[in-house]
Amino acid sequence: MLKTTLNGVHTELGDDIKKYVDRKIGRLDRFLSRHARESAHAEVYLKESKVKSKKQNTCEVVVKLPGETITVKETTINMFAAVDIVEAKLKNLLKKYNETHGKQAIHKRVLARMRRRTDSPESV
Repeated sequence: MLKTTLNGVHTELGDDIKKYVDRKIGRLDRFLSRHARESAHAEVYLKESKVKSKKQNTCEVVVKLPGETITVKETTINMFAAVDIVEAKLKNLLKKYNETHGKQAIHKRVLARMRRRTDSPESV
């Protein structure tokens, strides 16, 4: 389970939204490697505002990972919908992070470096 910190800006957070955010954002750790999972931390900011007599709910998630910080923000009419959209965006970004920082990516880089060394004219 991803460690999360939940903050309400200009709004009172009920138990239902707290449980929903924990369930949705907390499960995203399965898209991370074990190394990144140990030190990953998510900060969730839920904000409620009125613009021209319309209620707008903003969900912003900042995920701190080794070597990178990922920020996703979404504004909708419903807070639960904003959390869903942020979860989908975060899922894609975490997959990209895992491709570039995961074991397989490092393995590919090391192999490419070794090939360059053996292909260089200095080694002959």
